[in-house]
Amino acid sequence: MSSSKHNSKMSDLITSMREQYCQAEGLPFSDILNSYDIQEFISNSSIDSRDRIFTPLITLAAFVQQTMSPDQSCRQALANIIADRAAKGLPEISSNTGPYCKARMRLDEGMIRGLAKSVGKKLVEESNIPWTWRGRHVKLTDGTTVSGPDTYENQAEYPQPDSQKQGLGFPIARCVAVISLAVGAVLDIAIGPYQGKETGEHALLREILDCYSANDIFLGDRYYCSYFLIAMLKEKKVDAVFQMHSARGYDFRRGTSLGKKDHLVFWDKPAKPNWMSKEMYADMPDSLEVRETKIDDIVIVSTFLNAKKVSKNDLRQLYKYRWIVEIDLLYIKDIMGMGILRCKTPEMMRKEIYAHILSYNIIRTIIAQAADLHDKKPQEISFKGALQLINSFRPIILNAKKEKLKDILNTMLRVIASQGIGDRPGRKEPRVVKRRPKAYPRMTEPRRKLA
Repeated sequence: MSSSKHNSKMSDLITSMREQYCQAEGLPFSDILNSYDIQEFISNSSIDSRDRIFTPLITLAAFVQQTMSPDQSCRQALANIIADRAAKGLPEISSNTGPYCKARMRLDEGMIRGLAKSVGKKLVEESNIPWTWRGRHVKLTDGTTVSGPDTYENQAEYPQPDSQKQGLGFPIARCVAVISLAVGAVLDIAIGPYQGKETGEHALLREILDCYSANDIFLGDRYYCSYFLIAMLKEKKVDAVFQMHSARGYDFRRGTSLGKKDHLVFWDKPAKPNWMSKEMYADMPDSLEVRETKIDDIVIVSTFLNAKKVSKNDLRQLYKYRWIVEIDLLYIKDIMGMGILRCKTPEMMRKEIYAHILSYNIIRTIIAQAADLHDKKPQEISFKGALQLINSFRPIILNAKKEKLKDILNTMLRVIASQGIGDRPGRKEPRVVKRRPKAYPRMTEPRRKLA
């Protein structure tokens, strides 16, 4: 195929992919998933770009759709490709999933991650000021775990907990994500083993700390309330709000009083942790001034030192949004199915995670478009409802005539905007399960021994 025909074909495929996800002229946020970025990420990756049926672009588009589908099997992904080709009058291809699976293996891990980060970053940068907190971006950070198939390769890189016997557990990867409160987009995600040296959430967070920039606000739970993290955030001119770690004491009789159970206090620099170099430790300040505020039954630690600019009640309202990160991670793991991965090698497990993040950010972009057009905030719109509508409208959009496309997209966005959810600041749910599992005995030996 000549270079001009190849470029024309790629351009048509990119346009089709963008139209599926409301990246059409005249709509808000219509250049988040832009053609240049897609071409740039593919051309800069190490993908073999020979003329194949499963080109990098077709494979990436199918992979994205696969993570959005209720049935996330490769068979279903291939069925979508076969159906799309039939609708376009293209030759029929084999229903054997092997070539598609090999094409996914050829996709560059960094390309998928880079595109996911690009979509999230652009959405945050272009988001409306009324969606922010006093014109500032609040970024939520939290960790979670995902499991993968019990293969030798996965166990070698992401071993199961030591408490489980060999053959009875599953490889577990730990993930730490930075998520925008305004639009719900994931700005980056770090992945590592569940256990071992430098595998904790703080270590993973340090890998993606560049997601935070001047004037941002870091909102996290008590686990992240550490001297050195606060120092690193202050160096970046980022404010922080946490619940106080249970290991740290407080005494409101000390420091400078700002009101009842609200004061400024200095924390002394602790001993050097193992992960920190001597040079980095020497550069750390000898003390930090922080604000400790008792709100209801918890103590909040923050770097908002001026009580006139940020009152005690302001901190109360801001900290209530910390729960949103739990909900967003629940969307990705449970509704999108990332909690239990399908891929049988560590590299493919990571690609599967990044593909989920890319898909999630695309859905968040569509939700932001619906919110902008219909005077809502993105967090007021149902994520699951949006995903269901995107999946339902996809075949209609793919086969729509150009003159009808914008009307169809506007209809989808209007219905997405109507899928509202309740106001949930301060929501907390105990980690208990109401529905009982079936009364089967627990596996105590590998299945091959039980057969």
